[in-house]
Amino acid sequence: MFLLPLTLFAQNNILVFQSDFGLKDGAVSAMKGVAAGVSPNIKMFDVTHEIPAYNIWEASYRLVQTAPYWPAGTVFVSVVDPGVGTKRKSVVMLTKTGHYFVTPDNGTLTLVAEQMGIQEVREIDEAVNRRKNSGESYTFHGRDVYAYTGARLAAKVITFEGVGKKLATEVVSIPYQKAVFENGKVTGGIPILDIQYGNVWTNIGKPVFEKLNVKVGDLIKVQVLNNNKVIYEGEVRYVNTFGEVKEGDNVGYFNSLLNFSLAINMGNFSEKYQVFSGNTWRIVLNK
Repeated sequence: MFLLPLTLFAQNNILVFQSDFGLKDGAVSAMKGVAAGVSPNIKMFDVTHEIPAYNIWEASYRLVQTAPYWPAGTVFVSVVDPGVGTKRKSVVMLTKTGHYFVTPDNGTLTLVAEQMGIQEVREIDEAVNRRKNSGESYTFHGRDVYAYTGARLAAKVITFEGVGKKLATEVVSIPYQKAVFENGKVTGGIPILDIQYGNVWTNIGKPVFEKLNVKVGDLIKVQVLNNNKVIYEGEVRYVNTFGEVKEGDNVGYFNSLLNFSLAINMGNFSEKYQVFSGNTWRIVLNK
């Protein structure tokens, strides 16, 4: 495999945080304080800090939902780490698109690795890349290791090679249902919800969906399963946008990421039908 020179992916002084910490206490602020202490010139932003507690899968999705819109050289620090203090590896992954991800290697990198490609992975050397005098703290690596290392990388205090030793070009991956067309049906996963509105986002893109040979305005048969148990079964009308049906109607549409989704016009599909998301959820579409 041909690998691009690392010099093409120079860090750009941008640091983007994600966690399951919430904003009720000072945890996020502490991470940003550590980063500012490395360099006051770092530009800091957030993906979200409202990942449900311990939900590594959702952390994986929110990264891939967001990262492609940031410029090459951006450093992401993602801390959803139920195994904090254990032997799971702390890594920095550089993608083929030139983005850096600082995180525990616990499945968080599943989707960015797959969709953005792995250029190289390095294990964080905590003898060098750890906040000074933090060795006795075992439960806040987000502050002591990840924010510190991410800031040093973003500010070019260290090079990518300075993170630590090079690892195999692979990361821990969470299994999930991919979008496929078989026997006249499309099957896919439900990786995430559009939480604010209760819309159900699938991973079925247009190339797979179009194999059903349905047109805008047609009814589509839908079955949603969790761990192979049917949770919802019914029909939705395929539309371009919600206003094409009356309030309260079920619809199928393509979201802003161009993946097939379920919604209720001016309603909450997830809440009404108790359909949720994660790598155990599956959706089947049929004419």
